[in-house]
Amino acid sequence: MNQLAQDLSRLLVRELEGFRREIELFPDDESVWKTTAGVTNSTGNLALHVAGNLQHFVGAVLGRTGYIRDRDAEFNRRSGSKVELIAGIDAAIKAVRETLPSLPAARLDEPYPEAVMGTTVRTGFFLCHLATHLAFHLGQAGYLRRALTGDARTSGAVPVRVLAE
Repeated sequence: MNQLAQDLSRLLVRELEGFRREIELFPDDESVWKTTAGVTNSTGNLALHVAGNLQHFVGAVLGRTGYIRDRDAEFNRRSGSKVELIAGIDAAIKAVRETLPSLPAARLDEPYPEAVMGTTVRTGFFLCHLATHLAFHLGQAGYLRRALTGDARTSGAVPVRVLAE
């Protein structure tokens, strides 16, 4: 059993489920694609990005799922349904759940199988990076939703109770 990979899986799934709830709190499909002054990426773009990122780096590279990423599309799209975005998040959850818990412990100490932006890092360290990267974008999505909609409700994005399960 690889406890760290299982823990990272639980954290990534928790953050992805929080992202799903943020998307669900948007009142309609159009508002999820809006931004405000000084903000480049909509929550829709962020959702595509985190889903594509994890489906690629966890699913395709570590789990050999065959997923083909289109990173440019993650940032260039300007429309789509909340249902479509949630389906992408759910696909990322599936990739994480099916790949990380069965990852051999020794794999975490080995170099990640592909260079990332020209850099080679240990797999375990890169997975920690992916978790903090996801959390960063989840926070952006939450604040952007509140700023755009005026709805201050929490999505319960990072419940600590999940850590005890």
